[in-house]
Amino acid sequence: MRRAKTGWDMDDRTLCVVHPKVSLEGFASLAVPTYRASTIPFPDSAAYAGRLDRGDDSYVYGLYGTPTTRTLEKQLAALERAERCFLTPSGQSAIFIAMAALLEPGDTVLITDSVYAPVRDLATSDLARFGVKPVFFDPSDPEGPEKLLDDSVRMIWVESPGSTTMEILDLPAIVRMAKARGILVGCDNTWATPYLLKPLELGADISVQALSKYVGGHSDVLMGSIAVKDPQLAARIKGMMWRTGTGVSPDDCSLVLRGLETLTVRLAHSGTVGERLARWIAARPTVARVLHPALETAPGHAIWKRDFKGASGVFTVVLHDDAVPHVPAALDELTLISIGASWGGTRSLVAPMSVAKYRTASRVDGADMHLRFSIGLEAEEDLERDLERFFDRIEALLSMPERRLARSSV
Repeated sequence: MRRAKTGWDMDDRTLCVVHPKVSLEGFASLAVPTYRASTIPFPDSAAYAGRLDRGDDSYVYGLYGTPTTRTLEKQLAALERAERCFLTPSGQSAIFIAMAALLEPGDTVLITDSVYAPVRDLATSDLARFGVKPVFFDPSDPEGPEKLLDDSVRMIWVESPGSTTMEILDLPAIVRMAKARGILVGCDNTWATPYLLKPLELGADISVQALSKYVGGHSDVLMGSIAVKDPQLAARIKGMMWRTGTGVSPDDCSLVLRGLETLTVRLAHSGTVGERLARWIAARPTVARVLHPALETAPGHAIWKRDFKGASGVFTVVLHDDAVPHVPAALDELTLISIGASWGGTRSLVAPMSVAKYRTASRVDGADMHLRFSIGLEAEEDLERDLERFFDRIEALLSMPERRLARSSV
């Protein structure tokens, strides 16, 4: 006689591992459940045999998606106005997957000179080793990419604003030039997120984000995304992800889904406070310039105003040369703003950055000390007081008698 699959007639050892069926009828939650799985069981042998022929939304193995990961993919795809969205372990891995899936030996990829530094390293170390030639263009030259075009160019990779130095690129113009020649355009949209800029609506083929930053929003999760409109591009990216075993944890997805719910209000606060603080900082005597696209004096301001819905809370401060040696002492005066990499979390950050060594097609004017700020959710008045301590310390050190004597004797 066949035994029941569940019930008290089973041995206790079996009852410990076989879960009872619980009805979900009448239950609902506003939160997205976290579905964890590596193995996904099938109801019968026929279903298992046809598991690879059930469409993009089917479940085959936990690495390739659970209801939690699918929910985040679809929500991001809607924001991006994309056909498909793929999740990767980080923003950097998203860029690698996109390039590796769509470029072949003999291809050239044009990359903005202000790209995220690890992407430059990826291009010159690994893509070059795979037979893909990286060529960097000046982001301040409107004709920069077009000057470098030849028959081998397959992709143009942009980041706007540029990493640290905040150059705004004319994405629609780059798209028009690329499309006339059948060239793909990829965009790192981490600074703006698809709430403030939609690269795919402006004609880009690929939109990538580091979800670790604004979308995750709490400095406690690492993840990236790739969004595309073209189903053929989606198929190639999906294939690359399957072959490389690239996937994300549903637990991490649950954190990103939670962060996504407050993205717009966090961006509104950080963007507004960040712009006001940027204008306040620009008036300090030790500041040479503030790199923030919302400032009317910023190169590319008109393009930013045309294409972007607003600004995030990330901007860069460049000091006068004689103030640079005093930055370490002044940073130690900060009590609220933390010193650290990344951005987009609830806490404000500052990161001293050197960028000249990462530029080959453009020039960095002035001191090679760039202070990248990410404004979080603290009160504006508290942040201003903290920044006042920072700048007061620099100005005090510059006004010391021995400093004035040294300058006068030069």
